[in-house]
Amino acid sequence: MISPPESTDDVLSVLAANPGATHVTLARGVALEPAGDLIQADVAREAANDVLEELTALGICKTGGITLGPVETVLSEAGDRAVEEAPGDPTDAVVWEELLAQVHEESTLNSSFLAFLTIACLLAAVGVATDSPVTIVGAMVVGPEFGPLAAFAVGLVLRDFRLARRSALALAIGFPVAMLVTLVATLLWEQFGWITLHGVESIKNVDFIYEVGPFSLVVALLAGAAGMLSLVTAKSAALIGVFISVTTVPAAGFAVVAATLGEWHVAFMSAGQLAVNLAGIVIAGVIVLQLRPHAGKAAGPVERFKHWLGMRAVGSTEPPRLSQR
Repeated sequence: MISPPESTDDVLSVLAANPGATHVTLARGVALEPAGDLIQADVAREAANDVLEELTALGICKTGGITLGPVETVLSEAGDRAVEEAPGDPTDAVVWEELLAQVHEESTLNSSFLAFLTIACLLAAVGVATDSPVTIVGAMVVGPEFGPLAAFAVGLVLRDFRLARRSALALAIGFPVAMLVTLVATLLWEQFGWITLHGVESIKNVDFIYEVGPFSLVVALLAGAAGMLSLVTAKSAALIGVFISVTTVPAAGFAVVAATLGEWHVAFMSAGQLAVNLAGIVIAGVIVLQLRPHAGKAAGPVERFKHWLGMRAVGSTEPPRLSQR
């Protein structure tokens, strides 16, 4: 971080007072823009929120700057000690500023989001028209809708209604635009003779898309929970499973194809499938975030369960997880 000289001693005091902070270095007067002192420290993940809160109270974000990033590997007894002494469990910790920065970028309505969503809907329409589950899976993976959905859940939990509103706007504009483009493309394909469907009864392999049932909500809830967990624990590999579990984009594409065929009942069922999946993902995301500790000293669900069983907190078997400043 960059600290103005008059605030440096206060910053060092904050880091010294927090047992989760270690590897503190100071280079006075080396920062040029903004001018000030350069301070670096490794902070245990579960202590990051408390340290950030105190540094923000000192006005460092306005008079200097803070850069936050993960430390993948630490070989240090001091680092191990910081993780052990920091209150809370590193596997439960959510660095809220880090999460906000991540979802803020993914929740913005821009040309890239519209392009990916439109391409995904077009792929879904092709998958429906050709009765190809493989193409449907491709549309699921390409779809970018999980970003705004996760951001909406974060906005609700943190009562950041500007973030929630921006995320809702991205979805409210993105899906209609993508579906409109897909509608035009589907009509053109029908004119060219590329699509010769006479009704949805000929579609057997992908008819699960519009069949709304209790498991539609169950799958959406499970996928939403897995997706939010992958974000807060930085395990991005699980997101692929999330993308191919929910039928958001495929439902939008199926609704368009059904509408061009005059199958309005199926079109409305597909729209209902889309709504159920969107709602389920958001609800699950909110529940997951509510279960996570909102501060370093707060216990997560696993630690609360251990306490209920009368067990003492035990050290994590994972390598120390530090956030570098």
